Amino acid sequence: MNLGIAVLGATGYIGTPYRDEIREAGPAARIVTLCARRRDRLEAAQQKDKADLITDDWQAAIEHPEVNCVVVATPDALHFDPVIACAALDKHVFCEKPVALNADQAHQIWTAFQNKPLGHFVPFWTRYVPVFARAKQFVQSGRLGEIRSVIYRWHNPRPASIPFTWRDDATLSAAGSIADVGSHAYDTIRWIINQEANRVLAHAEVLAPAKPDVGPIDLTEAIDIGQKQEAGSATTLRKATAFDYANIIWQFQDGTVGSLVLSHAPTLRKGLAPEVELHGTEGSLAIDRLQSELTVVRSDGTVELLETVPNPGFGNRFIKHAFPAIHDRAAGQTSEHPGLYDGWRVQIFTDAVVASVERGEWVDLSEFDSPANDVTKA
Repeated sequence: MNLGIAVLGATGYIGTPYRDEIREAGPAARIVTLCARRRDRLEAAQQKDKADLITDDWQAAIEHPEVNCVVVATPDALHFDPVIACAALDKHVFCEKPVALNADQAHQIWTAFQNKPLGHFVPFWTRYVPVFARAKQFVQSGRLGEIRSVIYRWHNPRPASIPFTWRDDATLSAAGSIADVGSHAYDTIRWIINQEANRVLAHAEVLAPAKPDVGPIDLTEAIDIGQKQEAGSATTLRKATAFDYANIIWQFQDGTVGSLVLSHAPTLRKGLAPEVELHGTEGSLAIDRLQSELTVVRSDGTVELLETVPNPGFGNRFIKHAFPAIHDRAAGQTSEHPGLYDGWRVQIFTDAVVASVERGEWVDLSEFDSPANDVTKA
């Protein structure tokens, strides 16, 4: 099956590198239409991609007769309508995470695709970081015994002088850092230990000060401006409304406990401790993403650098992961790669965390779940 692809959010922080990888994938995948809001950048992208159509109308982009697969790389609030339309039009879909603004939307999306011969993929890329993939193998070997606690620290500081972007706007970003990097973190842990969380207690804030408002720019431009400290002349400052920090206590279905700290705040820096700790009845495992190292602490207290995992990078993610998932699901086969079911399950977690922040109390994920007959995944 050859893929004719529409890319929504084609010229943004996410869409631009995705287009590069699609072009590199060869003749079995061709970019047909590009959709974005800035005409100048669309015209430049069209020159690279040789696309038939450029537009700011997502419906025109996905309804093109030669499009049978849609890449949704827009802000979170703009995912739901195009993805639901893809199901109605029998188009395969690659949808950025978070797949929707809330669990109800995510469930509607999953239901729309669940019983159709359509391919789908959700890019929870952290699964494919070699040190995490190796950690999953180690946990599955049973050498840690039963996992009893998981501690995760995801610090991704942005430049202190970075301007305001849509990711700071709660009307466009599903839940700030909770949805942005928290979705990756939760998906990775549920994948490694094969458990879903069942309740959470959370606190979240906006830690970064008000940011320069230099207009509608994407994250690539904002980071570049922030690193060069070129936004100092901006006269308007705008305070973010989407959380850039969260501290989450989580409990899983089998009783595993622990915590997850998420941050994009400039003052929470990474590299001081391993990103993940997995504590079991027979030992503990530390995952250091920066050094690509796994360290084990055995039950007798001995510490051993277990492995430095080679990290050649992701390679072409569409060739290796996204396109195989889409082809398998389109053929009615199950796939080991994350899809819309995973996007829905992660959105349930996100909604529960946000509710806990708002209420200041423990929240059960079951409050945001849907009927048990929806658990079949592909």
